[in-house]
Amino acid sequence: MKYIISIIKPHRLEEVRTALAAIGVEGMTVSEVKGHGRQKGHTEIYRGAEYEVSYLPKIKIELALNSKLAAKAVDAIAESGRTGQIGDGKIFVIDLESAVRIRTGESGEEAL
Repeated sequence: MKYIISIIKPHRLEEVRTALAAIGVEGMTVSEVKGHGRQKGHTEIYRGAEYEVSYLPKIKIELALNSKLAAKAVDAIAESGRTGQIGDGKIFVIDLESAVRIRTGESGEEAL
C-alpha cells in the first residue's frame, strides 16, 4: 500500500479530481494549506501599501492506495496538475504499513 501526498495549485483541484476518478480512485482527503517553495511568495499592493505575501495558498491532497494503482495516480496528478509555471507543486509517495476501516474492522488493502 502507498500513501500519496500532493501539493497543487488551488485552481487545478477539479482537473486533478477528475483525472483520479477516471483511473478508479474512490476517495481522497483535500485540505487548503499555505506554503512556499522556490517561488518564495510575492509582493502585492493593497490600498496603496506594498506588502509581501510569504505563504501562498495551495491544496493538499492525500490518498491511500494499493501499490498497483499508486503509479497511475502519481501520473494522473502530475499530468492534470501541471501548468508549466513555477509553483505547480510536489508529489510524495510513502509506504503505508497498515490501514483499518473503523466501521467494519477490515484491515490492509480491504480497508482502502
